[in-house]
Amino acid sequence: MMEKKKLKVKIFDKEYSLLVENQEIATELAKYVNDVMEETQNELSGQPSETISVIASLNIAYDLFMEKNKFKEFSIQATDKIKKIKYLQDKKCK
Repeated sequence: MMEKKKLKVKIFDKEYSLLVENQEIATELAKYVNDVMEETQNELSGQPSETISVIASLNIAYDLFMEKNKFKEFSIQATDKIKKIKYLQDKKCK
C-alpha cells in the first residue's frame, strides 16, 4: 500500500487539506471539481453556494454515469466479438 501524503487543494475559493496516495491525480480531480463548480456558478449566477455545489455534484455524477455506461457497452461489444472469434476458431479447427 502506498504511503499517503498531505495535499492542499483549492476548490471554489476554499482550501482543503487532503491525504492522498497520488498527488497528481488528486490535483487533477480537485481542478475538475473546481472547474465544474465555476461553470455551474456562471450558469446559475446569484444562487447560493449550496445550490451550486449540489448542481455541480449532479453534473459530475452525470459525467460518471455516462462514462460507466460507455464502458459497459464497450465491454458487451468486446465480449460478443471474443465469442465470435472463439466460435470461428473452433469451427475452423474441426
